[in-house]
Amino acid sequence: MAEMRAVRQNVLRDEERLPPVPDPGVMVIFGASGDLTARKLVPALYDLAAQRRLPMEFAVVGISRTEMSHEDFRKKLLDTLEEQRADSVSEDVWASFSKGIFYLPGDSKKPETYEELKGFLKKLDAERGTSGNRIFYLSSSPSLFPAIVERLGEAGMNREEDGGYSRLVIEKPFGRNLDSAVDLNGDIRRYFGEKQIYRIDHYLGKETVQNIMALRFSNGIFEPVWNQHYVDHVQITVAEDIGVGTRGAFYEEAGALRDIVQNHLMQVLCLTAMEPPVAFDADSVREEKVKVLKAVRPIPEDDVGEAAVRGQYDGGWVFGEGARGYREEENVAPDSETETYVALKLLVDNWRWAGVPFYVRAGKRMPKKATEISIQFHKTPHTPFSGPDTEGLEPNVLVIRVQPEEGVSLKIGAKVPGSGFEVRSVNMDLLYGSAFLEEAPDAYQRLLLDLMLGDPTLFIRADEAEGAWRILQPVMEGWSKNAHAARYAAGTWGPEEADDLLGRDGRKWRRP
Repeated sequence: MAEMRAVRQNVLRDEERLPPVPDPGVMVIFGASGDLTARKLVPALYDLAAQRRLPMEFAVVGISRTEMSHEDFRKKLLDTLEEQRADSVSEDVWASFSKGIFYLPGDSKKPETYEELKGFLKKLDAERGTSGNRIFYLSSSPSLFPAIVERLGEAGMNREEDGGYSRLVIEKPFGRNLDSAVDLNGDIRRYFGEKQIYRIDHYLGKETVQNIMALRFSNGIFEPVWNQHYVDHVQITVAEDIGVGTRGAFYEEAGALRDIVQNHLMQVLCLTAMEPPVAFDADSVREEKVKVLKAVRPIPEDDVGEAAVRGQYDGGWVFGEGARGYREEENVAPDSETETYVALKLLVDNWRWAGVPFYVRAGKRMPKKATEISIQFHKTPHTPFSGPDTEGLEPNVLVIRVQPEEGVSLKIGAKVPGSGFEVRSVNMDLLYGSAFLEEAPDAYQRLLLDLMLGDPTLFIRADEAEGAWRILQPVMEGWSKNAHAARYAAGTWGPEEADDLLGRDGRKWRRP
C-alpha cells in the first residue's frame, strides 16, 4: 500500500510538472495581411504546435481587405516562416498546423464581414471542435480599433456563452496621449469587460524582463538593499543600432516617446521599482505596477527642459558603415523635428525610492543594440586603503541585461594580484545562455500561450496604460510648444543635452 501511494504521489508530481495545454479555440487576426502576423504571430504559434503546446482543435482565421484564398494565405505564411528559419521548418508540423489556418477577405468596418465571420466560426466549432472559444487579435491600424470592437459587439461575438470565452487582444500603441487612451479604453469597455481585454506589450514576454522579478523576489540578498538607503540612482537604457528604416511615415506620427518610452520603458521601470507582490498572479502584480506609476512625480510643463531631452539622429557611422540622418530617411519630412531619442529624469515619491533618480533613455542609431537596467549603489562611506590603491575602484553596480546578451552582472571591488594592495573594479557575470540548457522562447510565444490559457499577468491593465500616459503628457505638451530636437550623430550615445541631464546631478551615463 505504501508503495502504491508513493507511485500515485510521483504520478501527481509528474502531472504538475507537465506544461499546461490550452483549451480548444479560434484566434481571429484582424489586419492579417500585415507583417506582424507573418513574422511574429504565426511563427510563435508554429513553435507552440511543434512543442505540442497547442490543442489539436485549434484554428487561426485571418481577416484583411487583401483578396486571398486559404491556400494563398497559408503559402504566404510558410514562405515567411522558411525565410526566418531556413531549413528548420518541419514539413509534418506545418502540414498538421496549417490545416487549421483560414482566411476571410473583408472590410473590418462593414457589418457583413462580421456576419460572415460569425457563420464561419460556428462552422469551425462543428468541424474542428473549437468549442466556441474566441480570441480576437487586433493587428490592424489603431484607428480601426474602435470600429472593430463595435462591430464585434453588434454581432454578439463579445458574449461568452455555453462555457466558452471571448477575449480581445490590443496591440500597442494604446492611444496617442492620455485623452485618446481614456477614450479607447471607454470604447472597448462598452462591449468587453476588463477581464476579457489583453493589452499586449511584447517586452513583457521576454525572459530577462520577467527575470527582473525573479532576481528581486527569489534572492534574499538583493531586496534588503533595493531602496534609497543603498541605491544612488537607477538607469534604464533601450538602445537600438538601427534607424527607422521603412517606418518613416509611422515614426513621423509616433516618435520615440510613443513608440518605446510609453510602453516598453515604463513597463521595465515598473518591474524595477515595484513592491513585492503578495503572489505572482495578475491582480497582485498589476496592482504593484500601478502603484509605481501613481508614485512617479509629474514633471511640471515649465520644467520639461530640465528633466527631459528630445533628440534626433543626423548622419554618422555605425559599425564602420555610413548611416544617413533621420531627415534623409524615406517618408520623413526634410524639416522634421520628430524625436528618435528621449532621455528623462523621473522621481518615484514613495518610501522605498524617495530621492533616488531614475534616468531613462531610448534611442535609435546608437553604437549598439542594448537594453539594460543598472542599479548603482552608494559609494562606500570610508575606505581604509590609500588613494593611489583605489584609483580604479568604482561604486557597485548591478546590471540586468535584457538584450542582446541576456544576463546579470555585478560590479565589485577586488584586490589586484601582487605584493601591493591595489583594489580595482571587476565584474561577476551570469549569462543566461550558458547557465540554462533551455532555449528562451520568443516573447510572443510566451504571451500567446498565456493568452490562450487565460492568464493576464504579463498583459497591461487599463489603469497601467493611462498611468504611463499621465506621466508623459506634460512632456508632450511642453515639446509641442518647443518642437526643436537636439541633434546627435548616428553611432553615438545621444545628444550632449542628455549628458548634461545627468551632469547637473554629478552623474554620467553608463556605456552598455
